Amino acid sequence: MEPGDSDVLALKDVPVPEPLAGQVRVRVHAIGVNRADLYRRRGLFPEPREGPLDIPGIEFAGEVEALGPGTDALAVGDRVMGIAPGGTYAEYVIVPAAMTLRVPDSWSWEIAAAVPEAFLTAHDVLRRLETDADDWVIITAVGSGVGTAMVQLVRIRGARCIGVSRTESKLARAAELGMDFGIQPWPLKFAKDVRAITGRGADAAIDLVGGPFFPEVLSAVRTHGRVMLVGLTGGMSASVDLGVILEHRLRLEGTVLRNRSHAEKARLIENFSSTILPLFADGTLRPVVDRVFSLDEIRQAHRYVETNRSFGKVVVRID
Repeated sequence: MEPGDSDVLALKDVPVPEPLAGQVRVRVHAIGVNRADLYRRRGLFPEPREGPLDIPGIEFAGEVEALGPGTDALAVGDRVMGIAPGGTYAEYVIVPAAMTLRVPDSWSWEIAAAVPEAFLTAHDVLRRLETDADDWVIITAVGSGVGTAMVQLVRIRGARCIGVSRTESKLARAAELGMDFGIQPWPLKFAKDVRAITGRGADAAIDLVGGPFFPEVLSAVRTHGRVMLVGLTGGMSASVDLGVILEHRLRLEGTVLRNRSHAEKARLIENFSSTILPLFADGTLRPVVDRVFSLDEIRQAHRYVETNRSFGKVVVRID
């Protein structure tokens, strides 16, 4: 796939892939559209180290259709969802069995496709930030797929959430998910508002934007605050006053799922499966699906995500 705008996306026939040891072939029914897909399409992300180079996509929901040699953790016909290094924009995808999660029987494929990337990322970030009850947590781009998952997971930890979004309607909808306060920055300033709400600054911040938002995030956390950089939708660089980091003894960390080892991803998925997935059953957590497109509308789906109008996840139905 040559880098470019959404017009470079095209449907074509390719051979059905065969699973190797420890792998399964999944008949894909729905996929989540992620910012990573857009970046790869534009040539801003390196090609994946494994998986098809000409088929994008990192998130899927579908049925196990074939097992690789020695693979016994799953059975043909099992309903699964998960993440992959690439290749999910297809009728079939090959993934390690350990990278899959069971799909509850009551879920539609569209709902299942909206869960893995957003909620795995959110769960991993909050564990790394060591978020405790009564912490004040900032989430930028709170209306994104990951942002809507973060709000809910912050709530169940007993922490308090301050969401940041340029869109008033997204803040209103995030409040329905459990966000305590919403801030609409103008033009990029919100640290003063955060300090007014919390009294001393937030305990932790999750930045899904980067770029010019990042210095303001640093200014909005308290002394000994923790900051996790998760996304770069606002840009790959920022002008930062390093004195703020030193003076307030801030802890900074960046994270991304896509370049981790199979073993690390498998541990995260196993923990998520036992601790977080059950919370969907009683409605404590819920996926947020903004719109569903057909595979024939994949270009429109990418263009819609690029407008930044979506709240939660954009999903594409494969069949």
